Amino acid sequence: MQDIPANIEKAASTASDRLRSARENIGGVVYGQDKVVELALSAILSGGHALLVGVPGLAKTLLVETLGTVLGLDDKRVQFTPDLMPGDILGSEVLEETTKGKREFRFIPGPVFTQLLMADEINRASPRTQSALLQAMQERFVTIAGVRHDLPKPFHVLATQNPIEQEGTYPLPEAQLDRFLLRIDVDFPTKETERNILVRTTGAEQAAAKKAITPKQLMDMQALIRKLPVGEKVLDAILTLVRNARPAQTDIEGIRQQVSWGPGPRAGQALMLATRARALIDGRLSPSIDDVLELAGPVLSHRMALNFAARADGQTVGSVIETLKDRIR
Repeated sequence: MQDIPANIEKAASTASDRLRSARENIGGVVYGQDKVVELALSAILSGGHALLVGVPGLAKTLLVETLGTVLGLDDKRVQFTPDLMPGDILGSEVLEETTKGKREFRFIPGPVFTQLLMADEINRASPRTQSALLQAMQERFVTIAGVRHDLPKPFHVLATQNPIEQEGTYPLPEAQLDRFLLRIDVDFPTKETERNILVRTTGAEQAAAKKAITPKQLMDMQALIRKLPVGEKVLDAILTLVRNARPAQTDIEGIRQQVSWGPGPRAGQALMLATRARALIDGRLSPSIDDVLELAGPVLSHRMALNFAARADGQTVGSVIETLKDRIR
């Protein structure tokens, strides 16, 4: 491991303190979802987007709203519905007449022009509308009537999704799923946590989030993430994990027989960034193998699919990822 410059070490220490304060602030509003909060922060620190998957009522919307407040980001929310059109997200041009009688088009920005966009129940909208986010998520700008419009900085999309088996949903296409740095599964709380939720959220007073980080500080942290060193063992673990998930490249017989398609290089990039972010959140200067193991599921689960025979045999993407993790433990 190379020596870490003193200025990076100092910046990392300051960033860790701010992130600790942010996590405590979020935890005072969103109860019992520490892992979900950590993953959401990891995605944002990595400069990416996150997909929150879970049934309604698990505080996904509350988490996104709280993140916007704590991180000091301008945030907007779009409720995705079957009749939502691309222009409802991106914006549109309207023909207006000036006081001098001249007619000209004026662009009215849509809700995507914000720093933190919450795409609520993204799989409720039609594929056409879902795809409207592709350019914005990847390129950080949109093109309307041939004119480029840059999005604010930083820009992040946190989308919520209902499980596909629920009625009235449209599966997200692979190209759009790959734009999400992490998939975060939001599970039901434990009994003790749910008891705490009942007591603390039904009283006369409600906990409120407070700003802990500024957008400038967040962007500085995002730049810092890319300067943190990654050891050779961690790099090799990431490569092993990602390449073994591809049927054409793996030497694991079960993977070749079960996986229909695997992750591309973007998965490795996501792991490199997210492991650094997780290390910084934890107050460490470089990631470890444990970070790779912890983030393997959120990075890979939406970037690979099983074939029909594997699904019929009762296999899941989660069980396949566990097999992949065994190779680097």
